[in-house]
Amino acid sequence: MDFIPQLIDFILHVDKHLELFIQNYGLWVYALLFLIIFVETGVVVMPFLPGDSLLFVVGAMCGAGLMHYGLSVGLLLAAAILGNQCNYTIGRFIGPKVFGWEDSRLFNKKAFNQAHAFYEKYGGITIVAARFMPFLRTFAPFVAGVAQMTRSRFLFFDVLGGTLWVVGIISVGYFFGNIPWVKLHLDKIIWAMILVPGLLILFGAWKSRSKAAA
Repeated sequence: MDFIPQLIDFILHVDKHLELFIQNYGLWVYALLFLIIFVETGVVVMPFLPGDSLLFVVGAMCGAGLMHYGLSVGLLLAAAILGNQCNYTIGRFIGPKVFGWEDSRLFNKKAFNQAHAFYEKYGGITIVAARFMPFLRTFAPFVAGVAQMTRSRFLFFDVLGGTLWVVGIISVGYFFGNIPWVKLHLDKIIWAMILVPGLLILFGAWKSRSKAAA
């Protein structure tokens, strides 16, 4: 149980932890960041890792001269794209096997066909938008794989969404992360980056459920 308080402390004070890591291990920070982003996006059981806040802090550190902007963007973009590809592949491979197809009472062929049709039609915007939603960005590529979304279509929107997410948030941190007011209220900003998308997800789910009930 000690892991949970440590994780929360890391998420809320990721700037201090990264700065300390850089002081102790130097360039190995790039390997650590690559691993965190890859695992968050590539392993469906790790949706709680700090994605948005981490990218923002990386941008701020680049702006302060502690890290290299181009190298950070390139590595973390690769991690985000490869992570999604890994997650998609896992879903595409094990999804039908877990369900057991028509021979299993856990599998609903009609629901599967509906999910497949949805991802073929709206999967692109789903993959891109999910990049900016904690938890959803971990599950969306997995579900796309389970729903058998066309790989070429998934790859296109994976690269597009990953580019907007990584380059966008790192750049915001680069230009605004070292403003005194932002540094003073960074913990609150991190909470907002976690809670606001989560509340939007809950509101959207409630609204969809209300429409379905009506």
